[in-house]
Amino acid sequence: MPYYETIFIARQDISTPQAEALADQFTKVIEELGGSVPRREYWGLRSLAYRIRKNRKGHYMLLNIEAPATAMVEVERQMGINEDIIRYLTIRADKLLTGPSAMMQARTARGDERGGRGDFRGGRGERGRFGESRFGESRFGDNRGEGRSYEGRGEGRGYEGRRRDEEGGPAREAAVGAGGETGGEA
Repeated sequence: MPYYETIFIARQDISTPQAEALADQFTKVIEELGGSVPRREYWGLRSLAYRIRKNRKGHYMLLNIEAPATAMVEVERQMGINEDIIRYLTIRADKLLTGPSAMMQARTARGDERGGRGDFRGGRGERGRFGESRFGESRFGDNRGEGRSYEGRGEGRGYEGRRRDEEGGPAREAAVGAGGETGGEA
């Protein structure tokens, strides 16, 4: 019988036991159609590279399968129908691996040797204030904060504009002339 490796990603909303139940369901279908699942691995809830059907994470599951092609067609059909499965991929393999997959090897190796950020990238070093480069000069030029005018950009009139309104500046006179709140002469 041919060998297959199938990986499916289940929605982030389901729990880990529900993801395991999905794998049990597909294993049962394969066994009913004359195949077997010698190994399966749960890779955990992992972040997706991009959103898929409004999901940013997913439960990853690997199934090593030894089954006829008709069984794989049926399993893929059921994965496509199931609303909890957001993606799946099946490839035909020459032989099935017996040890842990590359994802599980990376997880175990990373767990023992991984230190804090300082161990991996070196110390954070001497850092300047925001906007300064490592050499002490400003990224914003020498006249930082000078010459910045927000008039005419649509960001509001600022303090001076409000002050004129309160004192009866041009904005108040326009409102009064148009029959504003003072109830002027008609």
